[in-house]
Amino acid sequence: MHSTTKSNGESETVVFQPNALTTGSRTSGVRVGYEHAAAEKTLLLLDARALDRECFAHSLRAHGMDMEVLPCQSIEDWRSQQDLYPPLGAVVLNIGGRKISDAGLTSELTDLTSEFTQIPVVVLAENDELNQILIALEYGIRGYIPTSVGIDVCVEAINLAMAGGTFVPASSVMAMRRYIGSASEATRPMAGMFTQRQEEVVRALRRGKANKIIAYELNLRESTVKVHIRNIMKKLKATNRTEVAYKINQMFPSDTPVHE
Repeated sequence: MHSTTKSNGESETVVFQPNALTTGSRTSGVRVGYEHAAAEKTLLLLDARALDRECFAHSLRAHGMDMEVLPCQSIEDWRSQQDLYPPLGAVVLNIGGRKISDAGLTSELTDLTSEFTQIPVVVLAENDELNQILIALEYGIRGYIPTSVGIDVCVEAINLAMAGGTFVPASSVMAMRRYIGSASEATRPMAGMFTQRQEEVVRALRRGKANKIIAYELNLRESTVKVHIRNIMKKLKATNRTEVAYKINQMFPSDTPVHE
């Protein structure tokens, strides 16, 4: 407790508690906890587990989160004290080991994103499976932070969501890339034998198209088309274009050419 003197000679008492931990409440009109005196926004942390939410809140404050961090057990807990804090800037829901697809959790996410339509809702989770992240995004989540990342990444992810972006872990992006790549290969039955460009030339040959037409349709030089045809003939051990078409029809009967 400190005592100061005003310019008019009256004394004023100011209570200061530098070592108090955030409790999510006020004591005798005094705000308890680490905070930014000029904070204009509040970051709401929702987690039913007291120790987890307090530790995460402390870590965010220690790593430069430029907002007042308010850990709460539930949204009802926040509503009871929201008038004591600056307006919300973002909401982080720590789901722990639960899955987004769990019935109770999908209902909770729907309620959150419906209530906070202008405020980004971010999920913190132990699970980083791609399908879970995609489900979260479908529910309007603006960030999916796996617990495998560091606290600095958490801070940047929340800031990104507040700036209008959407955060997903890099591991999930790579998984999606592999998935898209495998799906693409599945739609190219000749992928194991020809490059994509050679396959396009092969399909044109099966339709009986002349080199000039193939070059025009594929935006290639006619000389380049001839090079592709020579390489295709070499791979098939064919001596002419007709034999190329015949062998391809034998090898890929289900890949029926479309006659134009």
